[in-house]
Amino acid sequence: MTTIARAAARAAGVLLVFSVTLTATLAYTYYLAQPNIKSNEQDVRRKLVAQTLPEASFNNDLLSNQLSLSPDTLLGTDKPSLAWQARLNNVPVAVVLEATAPDGYSGKIELLIGINTDGKLTGVRVVSHKETPGLGDYIETAKSKWIYNFNGKSNSQPDDNGWKVKKDGGQFDYMAGATITPRAVIKAVHHALQYVNKHHATLFANQPGVKA
Repeated sequence: MTTIARAAARAAGVLLVFSVTLTATLAYTYYLAQPNIKSNEQDVRRKLVAQTLPEASFNNDLLSNQLSLSPDTLLGTDKPSLAWQARLNNVPVAVVLEATAPDGYSGKIELLIGINTDGKLTGVRVVSHKETPGLGDYIETAKSKWIYNFNGKSNSQPDDNGWKVKKDGGQFDYMAGATITPRAVIKAVHHALQYVNKHHATLFANQPGVKA
């Protein structure tokens, strides 16, 4: 083997050892960080879920009262989703659902929707979306109060005709030049109310955790 070949082989060996060592170090660091990452994710989710419910309206750990829901067109889901049952002194008082508005302007809009035992909305929050900046801002609580318009609404208040933007003859405001986003969210929330009405007994059962 020539001197050049030996030098190249030596350099390749050093690079291989370095790569293996770096990969192992990163993997070990990720492994050590996993518990903190999962804990932080749980805290973020817990806070976001709780935002859909009135303060002090429940006193259980929502994430410990979790239900697994089968895919359903009323929720806009094509795979299993989750719901959380809110309890006050161990009595079911509300449920928070994962739902999807599949027909946003730029794709799916992921939602959390809180509904109490009377079928009234306690809150709606957008978890994620890809709507155009500016046009989709008003579905975010940090940029607009629009999403609070759902509070107190129900499957019958307003009636089916009211569950539209005002441009379409409904009761909900919208931003001029941007009706696709609110239409998608309004329809998704209305469908979620219909889902709860259909599965009320299961969602508010004293033994959460079963599939609806």
